[in-house]
Amino acid sequence: MPVIAPNTITLNNGIEMPRLGFGVFQVPDAETTEAVASALDAGYRSIDTAAIYGNEAGVGRAIAESGIARDELFVTTKLWNTDQGFDAALAAYDASLAKLGLDYADLYLIHWPAPALGLYKDTWRALERLLEEGRVRAIGVSNFEPEHLEDLAATADVVPAVNQIELHPALQQSQARAANAGRGIATQAWSPLAQGGVLDDPAIAAIAARHGRTPAQVVLRWHLQQDRIVIPKSVTPSRIRENLDVFGFELDPGELSAIDALDRGGRTGPAPRTFNG
Repeated sequence: MPVIAPNTITLNNGIEMPRLGFGVFQVPDAETTEAVASALDAGYRSIDTAAIYGNEAGVGRAIAESGIARDELFVTTKLWNTDQGFDAALAAYDASLAKLGLDYADLYLIHWPAPALGLYKDTWRALERLLEEGRVRAIGVSNFEPEHLEDLAATADVVPAVNQIELHPALQQSQARAANAGRGIATQAWSPLAQGGVLDDPAIAAIAARHGRTPAQVVLRWHLQQDRIVIPKSVTPSRIRENLDVFGFELDPGELSAIDALDRGGRTGPAPRTFNG
């Protein structure tokens, strides 16, 4: 029997979102259907994709073939930088839904602030329109730094429900997390395992050995115990199942602190203040 992840978080608009989901970044569309099908079979009910990933159609095929009721799933997708702006964002959302084969997304995010474009405020107005019309259940942002959130708040009517940022033991983003918390925005970690880059750390390995768990499970548990949403990615069925099996143990305060001490500002992706791609 699959292990259904029991933990959810209540977003600032009252919507319940699973705290552990399945990411499909860098998974080719042709492989996405099988990977998502494996995740759904394992018990995942939250799937995270994006227009730029080029695999929304693959996600949609897996959902359609799963037989799982739509209201049991939480589907996130994201608007790419070239589609920022009010009208362009509305059209991009329609395009994403068409590829997904869905009538609505549960969460729609602005993928990057792309500050040089100067369009994220107009883009946010479009997302607010979608929310007002009931075409999406929640709206949010991704890779927004504290100053971007402050700037957006000057004209926004709706506070983002989620800010999805790169976050893992080597890049803990304390300022961004504090800014999110101060505005009632849930923090979601992308690349929660640093693309595997932190799994060989001796401190994490020692904790894993004490619990009889894998380093990946320990890092995911560290995230969850600090009230973050996580979206680990894998295309290997055994690892897909393993990443979900993190609700049966708990790290003690000393173990959490040992992982907290690993922060070294180690990004795996672009810097949001300068990335406008």
